Amino acid sequence: MSCNDVILSSVNRPLLPVPACQTRTGGRPEKHHRRDIIDAIRYVTDNACKWRALPADFPPYQTVFGFFSRWTRAGVFNRIRDELRRAIRLRAGRCPNPVAGVIDSQSVRAAATVTGRSRSFDAGKKVPGRKRHLVVDTFGLLMMVMVTAAGQPDRDAARELLARLRMLHPQLTLIWGDSAYTGTLVEWARRFLHLTLKIVTKRPGQTGFKVLARRWIVERSLSWLMNARRNVIDFERKPSHSEAHLTVVAITLMTRRLTRKRPPAWTRKPTPAPRAA
Repeated sequence: MSCNDVILSSVNRPLLPVPACQTRTGGRPEKHHRRDIIDAIRYVTDNACKWRALPADFPPYQTVFGFFSRWTRAGVFNRIRDELRRAIRLRAGRCPNPVAGVIDSQSVRAAATVTGRSRSFDAGKKVPGRKRHLVVDTFGLLMMVMVTAAGQPDRDAARELLARLRMLHPQLTLIWGDSAYTGTLVEWARRFLHLTLKIVTKRPGQTGFKVLARRWIVERSLSWLMNARRNVIDFERKPSHSEAHLTVVAITLMTRRLTRKRPPAWTRKPTPAPRAA
């Protein structure tokens, strides 16, 4: 089974939006196969081309963007992401619902197409644009992402992000974060969300970049998401579309992990017995 087959099987589930011709009210059969729609969305996300610049091998860009917008509003990408994460954790012998996560943020520049109300200047990183706040599990798999203006403090955005995460994942008990989440947020999370927010600080006397326990997990996930060109700069008018592109990259990474053939287990060859003299 290929990566696109895994995504397509999730999109066509009855609990997700189905073609109109398969509903009670009926409708005209779809002209384009949904696998072609998924291929086109992944092409735009990976290559950062304009919707109008889709190659002629794909369906018309109006059709592709229409599906992308409807699936974003309906939460289809988020549902696929959650199902794939559960499958990966089950195959690894872990609980399908994570009880611990890591939170972090990333500021990126915004293109001229981004409206002024959803962008600002990050004085700390010296970046004009938007900021991505995301939570991953201990495997580095995306659990939730939220896009805000770059000038919004991490603590303020974390309140909304953790509250939404708590409603979707009531089993969560522990979240790791960096020093940007210190202060009243720790007590607020413990009191109102019943979450333990642990701050991972730098080592005493640390200078320059050093790999820190727990924090490197989410930083590695950010680097994975940045491999898609569409995520290097924020081009989307709506923050929800930016979140959808980030989720599409996470879906691609998880489907590749599920469909990748496992290498044979390495075993040490037995030491041959010494020859008799």
